[in-house]
Amino acid sequence: MSRRPRIAISLGDPCGIGPELLLRSLPMLQTWADVTVVGSRAGVDLLESITGKPVIWRWADPPESAPEGFHGLACGLHVEGADGSAFWLDPTPEIRIGQLTLGQGSAASGRATVEAIRVAAGLAMSGAVDALTTLPMAKSAAHLAGYPIPGHTEYLQALAGAPLTRMAFVSPRLSVVLHTVHQSLRSVVEELDAKAVAETLAFAASRFIQLTGNPDLRVALCALNPHAGEAGAFGGEERLLSEARDRAEAMFRDAGPAGPYATLPSPFPPDPAPEGWTLHPGDAPQRHSIPGSHGPRFSGPLPADSLFHRAVSGEFDLVVALYHDQGLIPIKLLEPNRAVNLTLGLPFIRTSPDHGTAFDKAGKWIADPRNFLEAAALAIRLAGRSRQEPWTAWAAEP
Repeated sequence: MSRRPRIAISLGDPCGIGPELLLRSLPMLQTWADVTVVGSRAGVDLLESITGKPVIWRWADPPESAPEGFHGLACGLHVEGADGSAFWLDPTPEIRIGQLTLGQGSAASGRATVEAIRVAAGLAMSGAVDALTTLPMAKSAAHLAGYPIPGHTEYLQALAGAPLTRMAFVSPRLSVVLHTVHQSLRSVVEELDAKAVAETLAFAASRFIQLTGNPDLRVALCALNPHAGEAGAFGGEERLLSEARDRAEAMFRDAGPAGPYATLPSPFPPDPAPEGWTLHPGDAPQRHSIPGSHGPRFSGPLPADSLFHRAVSGEFDLVVALYHDQGLIPIKLLEPNRAVNLTLGLPFIRTSPDHGTAFDKAGKWIADPRNFLEAAALAIRLAGRSRQEPWTAWAAEP
Protein backbone atom coordinates (compact mmCIF):
# COMPACT_ATOMS: atom_id res chain seq x y z
CA MET A 1 0.00 0.00 0.00
CA SER A 2 1.31 3.44 -0.93
CA ARG A 3 2.01 5.72 2.03
CA ARG A 4 1.87 9.49 2.19
CA PRO A 5 5.06 11.38 1.38
CA ARG A 6 6.94 13.02 4.23
CA ILE A 7 8.49 16.45 3.75
CA ALA A 8 10.67 18.56 6.03
CA ILE A 9 10.53 22.35 5.80
CA SER A 10 13.24 24.49 7.35
CA LEU A 11 11.73 27.80 8.42
CA GLY A 12 14.47 30.07 7.13
CA ASP A 13 15.12 33.33 8.95
CA PRO A 14 12.38 33.61 11.61
CA CYS A 15 12.31 37.40 11.18
CA GLY A 16 11.59 37.24 7.45
CA ILE A 17 8.55 36.12 5.50
CA GLY A 18 9.17 32.39 6.04
CA PRO A 19 6.81 31.96 9.02
CA GLU A 20 3.84 33.64 7.33
CA LEU A 21 4.42 31.76 4.06
CA LEU A 22 4.35 28.55 6.06
CA LEU A 23 1.18 29.46 7.93
CA ARG A 24 -0.63 30.45 4.74
CA SER A 25 0.48 27.29 2.95
CA LEU A 26 0.11 24.64 5.63
CA PRO A 27 -3.50 23.65 4.80
CA MET A 28 -2.53 22.89 1.19
CA LEU A 29 0.77 21.26 2.17
CA GLN A 30 -1.09 18.95 4.51
CA THR A 31 -3.21 17.64 1.62
CA TRP A 32 -0.02 16.55 -0.15
CA ALA A 33 2.23 15.19 2.58
CA ASP A 34 3.01 14.72 6.25
CA VAL A 35 4.84 17.90 7.21
CA THR A 36 7.68 18.39 9.69
CA VAL A 37 8.72 22.01 10.24
CA VAL A 38 12.18 22.71 11.63
CA GLY A 39 12.82 26.20 12.93
CA SER A 40 12.42 28.73 15.70
CA ARG A 41 8.96 28.67 17.23
CA ALA A 42 9.55 32.31 18.16
CA GLY A 43 9.32 33.18 14.46
CA VAL A 44 5.63 32.28 14.52
CA ASP A 45 5.11 33.87 17.92
CA LEU A 46 6.38 37.19 16.48
CA LEU A 47 3.27 37.29 14.30
CA GLU A 48 0.81 36.69 17.13
CA SER A 49 0.40 40.33 18.12
CA ILE A 50 -0.31 41.61 14.61
CA THR A 51 -3.91 42.76 14.25
CA GLY A 52 -5.92 41.68 11.25
CA LYS A 53 -3.79 38.62 10.51
CA PRO A 54 -5.54 36.38 7.96
CA VAL A 55 -4.44 33.10 9.53
CA ILE A 56 -5.24 31.79 13.01
CA TRP A 57 -3.10 29.07 14.55
CA ARG A 58 -2.43 27.34 17.82
CA TRP A 59 0.29 25.22 19.34
CA ALA A 60 -0.54 21.69 20.39
CA ASP A 61 1.10 18.65 21.92
CA PRO A 62 3.44 16.90 19.50
CA PRO A 63 1.64 14.24 17.45
CA GLU A 64 4.57 11.89 18.00
CA SER A 65 7.85 11.78 19.91
CA ALA A 66 10.83 13.76 18.72
CA PRO A 67 13.41 11.91 16.60
CA GLU A 68 15.99 9.97 18.58
CA GLY A 69 18.90 12.14 19.63
CA PHE A 70 17.07 15.40 19.00
CA HIS A 71 17.64 18.08 21.63
CA GLY A 72 15.22 20.96 21.45
CA LEU A 73 11.48 21.56 21.53
CA ALA A 74 8.92 19.32 19.85
CA CYS A 75 5.33 20.45 19.46
CA GLY A 76 2.50 20.55 16.99
CA LEU A 77 1.18 23.46 14.92
CA HIS A 78 -2.44 23.59 13.82
CA VAL A 79 -3.94 26.23 11.54
CA GLU A 80 -7.50 26.81 12.74
CA GLY A 81 -10.37 26.94 10.30
CA ALA A 82 -8.55 24.60 7.92
CA ASP A 83 -7.15 21.12 8.09
CA GLY A 84 -3.52 22.15 8.34
CA SER A 85 -1.23 20.53 10.89
CA ALA A 86 2.48 19.92 11.19
CA PHE A 87 4.98 18.37 13.56
CA TRP A 88 7.35 21.13 14.73
CA LEU A 89 10.97 20.78 15.82
CA ASP A 90 12.75 23.78 17.34
CA PRO A 91 16.52 23.19 17.62
CA THR A 92 17.04 26.54 19.40
CA PRO A 93 14.25 26.83 22.02
CA GLU A 94 16.43 29.16 24.07
CA ILE A 95 15.90 31.84 21.39
CA ARG A 96 12.77 33.67 22.51
CA ILE A 97 10.61 36.33 20.96
CA GLY A 98 12.40 39.11 22.88
CA GLN A 99 15.66 38.31 21.04
CA LEU A 100 14.12 38.71 17.59
CA THR A 101 12.84 41.73 15.68
CA LEU A 102 10.36 41.23 12.87
CA GLY A 103 11.86 42.39 9.59
CA GLN A 104 15.43 42.51 10.86
CA GLY A 105 18.08 39.82 10.73
CA SER A 106 20.38 39.34 13.69
CA ALA A 107 22.85 36.94 15.23
CA ALA A 108 19.95 35.21 17.02
CA SER A 109 17.88 34.82 13.86
CA GLY A 110 20.95 33.67 11.95
CA ARG A 111 21.72 30.96 14.47
CA ALA A 112 18.09 29.80 14.48
CA THR A 113 18.18 29.61 10.68
CA VAL A 114 21.38 27.63 10.34
CA GLU A 115 20.61 25.20 13.15
CA ALA A 116 17.24 24.51 11.56
CA ILE A 117 18.91 23.73 8.23
CA ARG A 118 21.35 21.39 9.97
CA VAL A 119 18.60 19.43 11.74
CA ALA A 120 16.32 19.33 8.69
CA ALA A 121 19.16 18.04 6.50
CA GLY A 122 19.80 15.35 9.10
CA LEU A 123 16.19 14.22 8.82
CA ALA A 124 16.55 13.98 5.04
CA MET A 125 19.86 12.12 5.18
CA SER A 126 18.55 9.64 7.74
CA GLY A 127 15.48 8.82 5.67
CA ALA A 128 13.09 10.19 8.31
CA VAL A 129 11.64 12.40 5.55
CA ASP A 130 11.51 11.97 1.78
CA ALA A 131 12.50 15.50 0.80
CA LEU A 132 13.53 18.89 2.16
CA THR A 133 12.23 22.32 1.18
CA THR A 134 14.04 25.31 2.65
CA LEU A 135 12.55 28.74 3.24
CA PRO A 136 14.88 31.72 2.70
CA MET A 137 17.86 32.50 4.88
CA ALA A 138 19.70 35.80 5.31
CA LYS A 139 23.39 35.18 4.73
CA SER A 140 24.31 38.35 6.62
CA ALA A 141 22.45 37.13 9.73
CA ALA A 142 24.14 33.74 9.49
CA HIS A 143 27.51 35.52 9.34
CA LEU A 144 26.61 37.58 12.42
CA ALA A 145 25.94 34.28 14.22
CA GLY A 146 29.40 33.00 13.34
CA TYR A 147 28.49 30.76 10.38
CA PRO A 148 30.69 31.90 7.46
CA ILE A 149 28.65 30.10 4.81
CA PRO A 150 27.86 31.49 1.33
CA GLY A 151 24.35 30.03 1.31
CA HIS A 152 22.12 26.98 1.55
CA THR A 153 23.71 25.07 -1.33
CA GLU A 154 27.26 25.21 -0.01
CA TYR A 155 26.22 24.46 3.58
CA LEU A 156 24.10 21.46 2.57
CA GLN A 157 26.96 20.19 0.42
CA ALA A 158 29.27 20.34 3.44
CA LEU A 159 26.74 18.65 5.72
CA ALA A 160 26.19 15.83 3.24
CA GLY A 161 29.84 15.46 2.26
CA ALA A 162 28.75 15.67 -1.38
CA PRO A 163 31.72 15.92 -3.75
CA LEU A 164 29.95 18.03 -6.38
CA THR A 165 26.82 20.18 -6.36
CA ARG A 166 25.29 22.77 -8.65
CA MET A 167 22.38 25.17 -8.26
CA ALA A 168 19.58 24.61 -10.76
CA PHE A 169 16.32 26.46 -11.39
CA VAL A 170 13.51 24.53 -13.03
CA SER A 171 10.21 25.77 -14.39
CA PRO A 172 7.75 24.67 -17.08
CA ARG A 173 9.25 27.00 -19.71
CA LEU A 174 12.92 27.26 -18.78
CA SER A 175 15.52 25.34 -16.79
CA VAL A 176 18.90 26.83 -15.90
CA VAL A 177 22.01 25.54 -14.12
CA LEU A 178 24.53 28.02 -12.73
CA HIS A 179 28.26 27.44 -13.19
CA THR A 180 29.10 29.89 -10.38
CA VAL A 181 26.80 31.24 -7.70
CA HIS A 182 27.64 33.74 -4.97
CA GLN A 183 30.84 35.40 -6.12
CA SER A 184 31.85 38.66 -7.74
CA LEU A 185 31.61 39.10 -11.48
CA ARG A 186 35.30 40.00 -11.56
CA SER A 187 36.20 36.67 -9.98
CA VAL A 188 33.98 34.79 -12.44
CA VAL A 189 36.05 36.17 -15.32
CA GLU A 190 39.40 35.76 -13.59
CA GLU A 191 38.72 32.15 -12.58
CA LEU A 192 37.08 30.98 -15.80
CA ASP A 193 38.49 27.54 -16.59
CA ALA A 194 37.64 25.13 -19.40
CA LYS A 195 37.88 22.03 -17.22
CA ALA A 196 35.56 23.50 -14.57
CA VAL A 197 32.97 24.65 -17.13
CA ALA A 198 33.08 21.22 -18.78
CA GLU A 199 32.43 19.67 -15.38
CA THR A 200 29.34 21.86 -14.92
CA LEU A 201 28.07 21.06 -18.40
CA ALA A 202 28.52 17.30 -18.05
CA PHE A 203 27.25 17.15 -14.46
CA ALA A 204 24.16 19.24 -15.25
CA ALA A 205 23.38 17.12 -18.30
CA SER A 206 23.85 13.89 -16.36
CA ARG A 207 21.48 14.97 -13.58
CA PHE A 208 18.81 16.37 -15.92
CA ILE A 209 18.85 13.20 -18.01
CA GLN A 210 18.20 11.36 -14.75
CA LEU A 211 15.40 13.74 -13.77
CA THR A 212 13.61 13.97 -17.10
CA GLY A 213 14.30 10.54 -18.56
CA ASN A 214 15.37 12.25 -21.80
CA PRO A 215 18.72 10.80 -22.97
CA ASP A 216 18.95 13.22 -25.90
CA LEU A 217 18.98 16.37 -23.78
CA ARG A 218 19.79 19.56 -25.64
CA VAL A 219 22.14 21.68 -23.50
CA ALA A 220 23.15 25.23 -24.38
CA LEU A 221 26.09 27.14 -22.86
CA CYS A 222 25.93 30.91 -22.43
CA ALA A 223 28.75 33.00 -23.80
CA LEU A 224 30.48 35.44 -21.48
CA ASN A 225 30.95 38.39 -23.84
CA PRO A 226 28.49 40.29 -26.05
CA HIS A 227 27.81 38.55 -29.38
CA ALA A 228 29.76 35.53 -28.03
CA GLY A 229 32.93 37.59 -28.39
CA GLU A 230 32.38 38.15 -32.13
CA ALA A 231 35.42 36.12 -33.21
CA GLY A 232 37.60 37.72 -30.54
CA ALA A 233 36.58 41.34 -31.16
CA PHE A 234 34.99 41.59 -27.69
CA GLY A 235 37.18 39.14 -25.78
CA GLY A 236 38.77 35.74 -26.13
CA GLU A 237 36.98 33.80 -23.38
CA GLU A 238 34.70 32.09 -25.88
CA ARG A 239 37.64 30.03 -27.17
CA LEU A 240 37.97 28.63 -23.66
CA LEU A 241 34.22 27.98 -23.49
CA SER A 242 34.31 26.14 -26.83
CA GLU A 243 37.02 23.94 -25.38
CA ALA A 244 34.77 23.29 -22.36
CA ARG A 245 31.92 22.22 -24.66
CA ASP A 246 34.25 19.80 -26.48
CA ARG A 247 35.49 18.39 -23.18
CA ALA A 248 31.92 17.78 -21.97
CA GLU A 249 31.07 15.95 -25.20
CA ALA A 250 34.19 13.79 -24.80
CA MET A 251 33.30 12.99 -21.19
CA PHE A 252 29.97 11.54 -22.33
CA ARG A 253 31.58 9.65 -25.22
CA ASP A 254 34.00 8.01 -22.78
CA ALA A 255 31.43 7.27 -20.05
CA GLY A 256 28.42 6.27 -22.14
CA PRO A 257 24.80 7.47 -22.02
CA ALA A 258 24.64 7.43 -18.20
CA GLY A 259 27.28 10.13 -18.16
CA PRO A 260 30.52 10.55 -16.24
CA TYR A 261 28.85 11.27 -12.88
CA ALA A 262 26.53 8.29 -12.60
CA THR A 263 28.31 7.05 -9.45
CA LEU A 264 28.05 10.31 -7.49
CA PRO A 265 25.45 10.61 -4.68
CA SER A 266 21.90 10.89 -5.90
CA PRO A 267 18.45 10.43 -4.34
CA PHE A 268 17.34 8.63 -7.48
CA PRO A 269 17.90 4.98 -8.39
CA PRO A 270 19.96 4.19 -11.49
CA ASP A 271 16.85 2.86 -13.25
CA PRO A 272 15.33 4.98 -16.02
CA ALA A 273 12.57 7.41 -15.14
CA PRO A 274 9.11 5.82 -15.15
CA GLU A 275 7.27 5.90 -18.47
CA GLY A 276 5.55 9.24 -18.91
CA TRP A 277 7.49 10.93 -16.10
CA THR A 278 7.70 14.73 -16.36
CA LEU A 279 9.00 17.38 -14.00
CA HIS A 280 5.79 19.35 -14.45
CA PRO A 281 2.35 17.69 -14.54
CA GLY A 282 0.40 18.40 -17.67
CA ASP A 283 3.49 18.66 -19.84
CA ALA A 284 4.20 16.02 -22.46
CA PRO A 285 7.26 13.86 -21.72
CA GLN A 286 10.29 15.67 -23.10
CA ARG A 287 11.96 13.13 -25.37
CA HIS A 288 13.79 14.23 -28.49
CA SER A 289 15.21 10.98 -29.79
CA ILE A 290 17.62 11.47 -32.65
CA PRO A 291 18.54 8.47 -34.84
CA GLY A 292 21.99 7.33 -33.78
CA SER A 293 22.08 9.64 -30.75
CA HIS A 294 23.82 8.28 -27.68
CA GLY A 295 23.63 11.14 -25.23
CA PRO A 296 23.16 14.87 -24.80
CA ARG A 297 23.98 17.45 -27.40
CA PHE A 298 25.95 20.49 -26.26
CA SER A 299 25.72 23.82 -28.06
CA GLY A 300 27.57 27.05 -27.52
CA PRO A 301 28.91 29.30 -26.35
CA LEU A 302 25.88 31.24 -27.61
CA PRO A 303 25.06 34.94 -27.11
CA ALA A 304 23.14 35.20 -23.85
CA ASP A 305 20.92 38.03 -25.08
CA SER A 306 19.10 35.66 -27.48
CA LEU A 307 19.78 32.23 -25.99
CA PHE A 308 17.07 32.30 -23.33
CA HIS A 309 14.41 33.20 -25.89
CA ARG A 310 15.56 30.27 -28.03
CA ALA A 311 15.33 27.94 -25.02
CA VAL A 312 11.84 29.14 -24.10
CA SER A 313 10.80 28.63 -27.73
CA GLY A 314 11.73 24.95 -27.43
CA GLU A 315 15.14 24.84 -29.10
CA PHE A 316 16.98 23.76 -25.92
CA ASP A 317 16.03 21.75 -22.82
CA LEU A 318 18.62 23.22 -20.46
CA VAL A 319 20.76 26.36 -20.30
CA VAL A 320 24.04 26.57 -18.40
CA ALA A 321 24.76 30.14 -17.29
CA LEU A 322 28.22 31.26 -16.22
CA TYR A 323 27.23 33.49 -13.32
CA HIS A 324 24.36 34.23 -10.96
CA ASP A 325 22.56 37.13 -12.63
CA GLN A 326 23.11 35.84 -16.16
CA GLY A 327 20.89 32.87 -15.34
CA LEU A 328 18.53 34.28 -12.74
CA ILE A 329 17.39 37.51 -14.37
CA PRO A 330 15.69 35.74 -17.28
CA ILE A 331 14.15 32.93 -15.25
CA LYS A 332 12.82 35.28 -12.56
CA LEU A 333 11.40 37.53 -15.27
CA LEU A 334 9.75 34.68 -17.16
CA GLU A 335 8.64 32.47 -14.25
CA PRO A 336 8.43 34.61 -11.09
CA ASN A 337 6.08 32.19 -9.33
CA ARG A 338 6.95 28.82 -10.82
CA ALA A 339 10.77 28.73 -10.99
CA VAL A 340 12.11 26.50 -8.21
CA ASN A 341 15.66 26.22 -6.89
CA LEU A 342 16.79 22.57 -7.02
CA THR A 343 20.18 21.46 -5.66
CA LEU A 344 21.90 18.93 -7.91
CA GLY A 345 24.37 16.50 -6.36
CA LEU A 346 23.00 16.00 -2.85
CA PRO A 347 22.09 12.47 -1.67
CA PHE A 348 18.60 13.79 -0.84
CA ILE A 349 16.03 16.01 -2.56
CA ARG A 350 16.21 19.69 -1.69
CA THR A 351 14.17 22.48 -3.24
CA SER A 352 13.63 26.12 -2.35
CA PRO A 353 11.64 29.12 -3.59
CA ASP A 354 13.75 31.46 -5.70
CA HIS A 355 13.24 34.56 -3.54
CA GLY A 356 14.81 35.88 -0.37
CA THR A 357 13.73 36.74 3.17
CA ALA A 358 11.98 39.98 2.10
CA PHE A 359 12.48 41.62 5.50
CA ASP A 360 10.62 44.70 4.21
CA LYS A 361 7.44 42.61 3.79
CA ALA A 362 7.69 40.58 7.01
CA GLY A 363 4.59 40.76 9.16
CA LYS A 364 2.51 42.56 6.54
CA TRP A 365 0.93 39.35 5.20
CA ILE A 366 1.45 40.48 1.62
CA ALA A 367 4.09 37.90 0.63
CA ASP A 368 2.88 35.58 -2.14
CA PRO A 369 3.15 31.90 -1.09
CA ARG A 370 2.86 30.47 -4.61
CA ASN A 371 6.58 30.06 -5.23
CA PHE A 372 7.05 28.30 -1.89
CA LEU A 373 4.16 25.97 -2.75
CA GLU A 374 5.76 25.25 -6.13
CA ALA A 375 9.01 24.36 -4.36
CA ALA A 376 7.26 22.00 -1.95
CA ALA A 377 5.21 20.45 -4.75
CA LEU A 378 8.33 19.78 -6.82
CA ALA A 379 10.06 18.20 -3.82
CA ILE A 380 7.11 15.85 -3.32
CA ARG A 381 6.94 14.91 -7.01
CA LEU A 382 10.68 14.21 -7.05
CA ALA A 383 10.36 12.12 -3.91
CA GLY A 384 7.74 10.09 -5.76
CA ARG A 385 10.12 9.76 -8.73
CA SER A 386 12.80 8.47 -6.32
CA ARG A 387 10.52 5.92 -4.64
CA GLN A 388 8.52 5.02 -7.75
CA GLU A 389 5.40 6.36 -6.03
CA PRO A 390 2.69 8.35 -7.86
CA TRP A 391 3.08 11.49 -5.75
CA THR A 392 1.89 14.35 -7.98
CA ALA A 393 1.54 17.49 -5.85
CA TRP A 394 1.05 20.49 -8.10
CA ALA A 395 0.70 24.16 -7.24
CA ALA A 396 0.24 25.68 -10.68
CA GLU A 397 -2.99 27.50 -9.91
CA PRO A 398 -2.74 30.91 -8.13
